[in-house]
Amino acid sequence: MRIELAKILLRSPDAVLLDEPTNHLDIDSIQWLEDFLHDYHGAVLLISHDRVFLDRVTNRTVEISLAQLYDYRVPYSRYVELRKERREQQSAAFKNQQKLINDTRDFIERFRYKATKSVQVQSRIKMLEKLERIEIDEEDTSSINIKFPPSPRSGSVVLEIRDLSMSYGYHQVLDQLDLTIHRGEKVAFIGRNGEGKTTLSKIIKGDLPYEGHLKVGHNVKIGYFAQNQDELLDGNKTVLNTLDEVAVGDIRTKIRDILGAFLFSGEDVDKKVKVLSGGERSRLAMARLLLEPCNLLILDEPTNHLDMRSKDILKKALLAFDGTLIAVSHDREFLDGMVTKVFEFGNKKAREHLGGIYEFLSRRQIKSLDDLGKQKLKGDTVTIKDAPFSKQAFSDKKGFDKELRKLENRIVKIESEIAEMENQIGLFEQKIADPKMDPESMKAPDFYSRYENLRAALKDQMVQWEQLQNELEQLKNKRN
Repeated sequence: MRIELAKILLRSPDAVLLDEPTNHLDIDSIQWLEDFLHDYHGAVLLISHDRVFLDRVTNRTVEISLAQLYDYRVPYSRYVELRKERREQQSAAFKNQQKLINDTRDFIERFRYKATKSVQVQSRIKMLEKLERIEIDEEDTSSINIKFPPSPRSGSVVLEIRDLSMSYGYHQVLDQLDLTIHRGEKVAFIGRNGEGKTTLSKIIKGDLPYEGHLKVGHNVKIGYFAQNQDELLDGNKTVLNTLDEVAVGDIRTKIRDILGAFLFSGEDVDKKVKVLSGGERSRLAMARLLLEPCNLLILDEPTNHLDMRSKDILKKALLAFDGTLIAVSHDREFLDGMVTKVFEFGNKKAREHLGGIYEFLSRRQIKSLDDLGKQKLKGDTVTIKDAPFSKQAFSDKKGFDKELRKLENRIVKIESEIAEMENQIGLFEQKIADPKMDPESMKAPDFYSRYENLRAALKDQMVQWEQLQNELEQLKNKRN
């Protein structure tokens, strides 16, 4: 993935189109790509389900929903707010119009056969015929209603590792690793790629040899989702056959219900796996996990091919999962509120941190998992390049972050105002260019003056926006 990106970027094109560029990238590469794209001279078009990445790189969001395009000239987080407002406005306008239509129809039916009301009835009939109907941009509320089966009860200690080492030939990945996981814990394995997270996951599953001591607890049943789980599916089998071949007992009668919960309905179940998208294959692979109850679930980068809605619903299901969870992930938002312990991999070790992902990040004095690549791990001791953490340093950082957020909020606000002005100017220009437009309406004294005032105001806003962007850049450079 890094080589393919390098081949594109070294050509320095005017426009770069990237489809899920962060999938399979390690933390250092994601950080580098964010910085590169942020300062890139050309246009950048991203397809991504990584919210943090989108907010750091983009300044415009185009939503594709139910065969419609909606263009928002704001970053992703602001787009989410504006989309909610738009749908609320649509809903209100739709309800008002439906009331008008129903009232008009009632009037027509009531007085249709009264001669004294014939003129009014005909007028309302014509009005209904000419009325441009408001359509609600309904959000697709169909969802992956994942519910993991009840977990068989395991022993108190699910996994115990002592002095575990593992090498690929002469390359040592893990060296005398110590780690314990108890029943019901939800933990995260984080760190740069190549530090041993996936290797340890495969060792726990029993797929790789190792040296040292590894004890899987009493009655522990492991469910495993690999990074390339979707690629391991047989492309020539249908969606239905893929589940049917592993289903046993009464669960066979519920296969179609399970597929429906994963958005495979109707003719979708007869599709060959090879024609499915990456996200569809990932959902299908996840559905297979439901067919065999487990009490230790190991998920290795499960969100790589899932869209945002699917990630949220998977997270909700995992929160309700009553077994033990190990999640190998770089997705900070996915891990937030789900894990209660973090194992940080580096220098052939795994250091334990109690608490959630944001508590870990706060203690590390970093804002995101991407910054882990800037730290140096020595054994169990973490050394940070910055000055030692202190209450004063934390206070200074909070003040700086407050100033940064304040400036970013001003930019978001002015971008919203600019977008509104551009829309209004566009309406004026449509009227000017429309040959059917009554020329007399444009002779009004204030028609062109309002148009020119809007253009002048837009120019002023653009100047102010550029000044704020320069201030933001200077502030970020000061922080770095």
